[in-house]
Amino acid sequence: MENKRVLLGMSGGVDSSVAAILLKNQDYDVIGVTMKLFEGEIEGSCCNLSSTLDAKRVCDFLEIPHYTINFKEEFEKYVIDDFICQYKNCRTPNPCIECNKYLKFGCMYKKAQELECDYIATGHYAKIEYDDTYGKKVLKKSNSGKKDQSYVLYNIPEELLDKVLFPLGDFKSKDEIRKIASEYNLPVANKPDSEDICFIPDGDYKKFLEENSDIKSKVGNIVNIDGKVLGKHTGLYKYTIGQRKGLGISNSVPLFVLGYDIEKNELIVGEEKDLYIKEFIVSDVNLILLKDFKNDLQVNVKTRYSVKESSAKITKLNDEIKVVFDEPQRAVTPGQSAVFYIDDVVIGGGKIKCTTSAKVNI
Repeated sequence: MENKRVLLGMSGGVDSSVAAILLKNQDYDVIGVTMKLFEGEIEGSCCNLSSTLDAKRVCDFLEIPHYTINFKEEFEKYVIDDFICQYKNCRTPNPCIECNKYLKFGCMYKKAQELECDYIATGHYAKIEYDDTYGKKVLKKSNSGKKDQSYVLYNIPEELLDKVLFPLGDFKSKDEIRKIASEYNLPVANKPDSEDICFIPDGDYKKFLEENSDIKSKVGNIVNIDGKVLGKHTGLYKYTIGQRKGLGISNSVPLFVLGYDIEKNELIVGEEKDLYIKEFIVSDVNLILLKDFKNDLQVNVKTRYSVKESSAKITKLNDEIKVVFDEPQRAVTPGQSAVFYIDDVVIGGGKIKCTTSAKVNI
């Protein structure tokens, strides 16, 4: 019987390179693909020319074909334009989630179909496996704890679960991956991880926005929740929910960013206790499982990649979902994603649209 063909997204890093080894060892017919996402050579990016060459070197070393595909137009439309738009509207985006949705599991999947591949694969730390409880394949957390990336994958369409492979899902640490890379003498075995936004590798998103959009510094008032003016800011896009440092104001107790009044160009601040909310609304929902749940559903909710899950009840509101935490949670941020779990299974998620805090307009 002919080997199953898989199109593997390769960034030139150690994760996707080891994924290629694992797939090949499982007798898949592996094709490596690197997506060209933007013009120019951005130092430190996972998608620059040197990373593409690293991916090609690994594929040559493993004797598998490698292609570079131009997705610059799609990346600008779905990721960069969205990134700018979100900041214009005082929301904090996660561009990796948009890239996964539209590029890796959108454009790349279409390319896989054109190449008559049976599957697509990436080096994400997550699992797709059959679950007896649901009687179907589900997206689950990986075994890697803090490295788990199921949070950024909630937008995978349910119908693609049979077509996606995550070879790294059962590994518990990055050290295990690097050990495999070293054993196979991969040229990228000791390559450092890329953790910044690929198109802003220096982390200076403010500079990026100012140079690539009409977002510019604009002085406005910093006010407390009662409207009292406490100081001045130089642009709402420079501040994020929960931020304490860099406000340039003194107070008897520490003050944190609570939200924004876009119409008045005001930055709203308050004490840490004011950061805690119990309810919020989620839009742009993608439910992988339990799409038609009628009654309130008890789940665990993760509101940022780096925070722990918290127990909550979710309720359907037409195309949106209302989330009510069991206990108030800190710094829930519009623009970020809320992802719903039952045990280690991803039920789905969506974009945090707004909170129901009566004190703050965000």
